[in-house]
Amino acid sequence: MTEHSKGTAYAAGAYLLWGLLPIYWKVAGHVPSDQILAHRVFWACILMLALLGVSRKWTEFTRQLKDVLKHPAKLLSLTAASLLISINWFVYIWAVNSGHLVESSMGYYINPLVSVLLGMFVLKEKLNTMQWVSFALAAAGVLILTIRLGNFPWIAITLAVSFGLYGLAKKLTTFEASIGLTMETLIVTPLAAAYLIWLSFQGKLDVGGGEGATLLLLVGSGAATAAPLLLFALGAQRIPLSLIGFLQYIAPTISLILGVFVYGETFSHVHLIAFLFIWASLAVFTLSRTGLFRRAELKS
Repeated sequence: MTEHSKGTAYAAGAYLLWGLLPIYWKVAGHVPSDQILAHRVFWACILMLALLGVSRKWTEFTRQLKDVLKHPAKLLSLTAASLLISINWFVYIWAVNSGHLVESSMGYYINPLVSVLLGMFVLKEKLNTMQWVSFALAAAGVLILTIRLGNFPWIAITLAVSFGLYGLAKKLTTFEASIGLTMETLIVTPLAAAYLIWLSFQGKLDVGGGEGATLLLLVGSGAATAAPLLLFALGAQRIPLSLIGFLQYIAPTISLILGVFVYGETFSHVHLIAFLFIWASLAVFTLSRTGLFRRAELKS
């Protein structure tokens, strides 16, 4: 296999795992979402620390950690990224186990648009005409859902905005993927561990009543978190960003299919119309980033 083929396989594998992750949270759904999140953060941190040791990156990790601690701006950005991804993880786990997988998939469909919008307002990046059209189409889709169903899709918006802000925070702290994830989980692990200890003293810690399967699921949430991210890192190093942008729609598409056809969530004609607007916006957005459109825009 060429490096490009390997990169495509790695990245596609990452998005495939992210798309299938709701199945994992459903299986662990008898445990409260806040406890799943605490276990996910704690065990992901333990796993990543172990992986850094195995891959001989411990020295580089400690060097970069010391550098972060010396620079308040970097520490603030890292803390913000850690809190934002924790919020994103919690809302997603809760949404999956509360029957809102369809709306969650919408959040990850519109996330790239939110990221570009944040880039415009915060980083002063410029948008072209087709990108403005894509935003208008996506906004129309959200508006249709809000008006016709009477409910603002807050889950989708929360997931899209929190992940968009997370990406923005990470722009200020550029780490290699495994080191970055280790630092992010390390920041919030004391809170997660303290919460689990407090629940244990309160007699509210749910680990399946002594059943090994539930405890194994909770411990395994660390691997479920780390595996797709590491695959993504391997893929992103080998293929263009434009291909990554195309492959990222694999995950929400799988989640949408799972929500409708496996878990029987409602997908009315209103949902279909709203999603058609969003899919159209993504098609326009993807086209706007191609070299063909950019050349045509320069000629005009």
